[in-house]
Amino acid sequence: MRVRIEPGRPAGTQEAPPSKSMAHRLMICAALAEGRSVVRHVDVSEDMLATADCLKALGAGVKREGRDVIIDGCRPENAESATLPCRESGSTLRFMIPLCLAGRAEMELEGSERLMSRPLDVYEEICRERGLLFKRGGCRLKVRGPLDAGEFTVPGDISSQFITGLMMALPLKKADSRIRILPPVESRPYLDMTQEAMAAFGVKTEWESENVLRIPGNGAYRPREITVEGDWSNAAFFEALDKTGGDVKLTGLRDDSLQGDRVCRDCLDRIRGGWAELDVADCPDLAPVLMAAAALCHGAKLTGTRRLKIKESDRGAAMAEEMAKFGLRIENRENEIVVPGTGIRPPEEILQSHNDHRIAMALSVMCVKTGGTIDGAEAVRKSLPDYWERLRQLGIRAAETDA
Repeated sequence: MRVRIEPGRPAGTQEAPPSKSMAHRLMICAALAEGRSVVRHVDVSEDMLATADCLKALGAGVKREGRDVIIDGCRPENAESATLPCRESGSTLRFMIPLCLAGRAEMELEGSERLMSRPLDVYEEICRERGLLFKRGGCRLKVRGPLDAGEFTVPGDISSQFITGLMMALPLKKADSRIRILPPVESRPYLDMTQEAMAAFGVKTEWESENVLRIPGNGAYRPREITVEGDWSNAAFFEALDKTGGDVKLTGLRDDSLQGDRVCRDCLDRIRGGWAELDVADCPDLAPVLMAAAALCHGAKLTGTRRLKIKESDRGAAMAEEMAKFGLRIENRENEIVVPGTGIRPPEEILQSHNDHRIAMALSVMCVKTGGTIDGAEAVRKSLPDYWERLRQLGIRAAETDA
């Protein structure tokens, strides 16, 4: 699908979409609780559908009623062999692997080629050390447990999703566990979110020291009703529309949220105020939209960008390639990206989403100023399916056509 965007000034009010990161965590905790839970305010995005389907494969009852998800809990350690369809969701894949390792049945996780090429070394090493099955091939991964409680040492400069996966699964074991995280620890706010989600369902973890997490054994997740908070990650695109010349107001966001991407507002204010240097090591998902805003304002240097290579696309390279079509020369280095603040012009070529929702939305922020056509615009379905409609609600002409 292509979207043709005409230049305009976005104006209006939008309710922040529900947090995808928190929804993953709350749905999984609900599925581990004995009894029925209701998780409210969940978007029907591809990532949420992937997590729901995987929980069903593990034995949970999952039913959607509007934006409510009704979940009857299961015991993953008792699950029979099954296939878990992770689609293109890295969070789903990394959160589900420890749950699949909870029992003795052979489990198969499947997903897109890009998803299955993303790093899984942390789990592979854990399985190798403990003599557990971990076999990758094509678009599939086969694993078999049981993964017992114990001491786990993981690097801190990798995706926090590995640590979150272990945090949520290890309470199912009888004994306590510890996760030692080797510094530097990146994306710590996501671990805080995991702790908050688990505690909401009655399972508490604690930091014994700055980099050692204690995970209690015999943890009993308790069912409950809970509402997913607004998503700062996707709200960042609407914030960017506001800070780069629009008049966009957002509702439904918690100022005290533990989401690391809550810094988007401050980052965008700094970009609007002049040349900015920003460290995105703890909020890498913000990099594309910050690059777009920098190009429309005064330029910026982003540091801590190393992990952009292993997202849905190589985001630094993808943005550099597409921003060149706006006449901009981006310096994309090993762990930093420099965006010039001058020279932007309307793109003469078709822009490509690289099948990445955050690339598509970041490019749209630029197109609101210059006009342009984005191919692969359906990528937004991964996290915010109604994004193009939301843009139209703000007065921007965004016409969808078949590619």
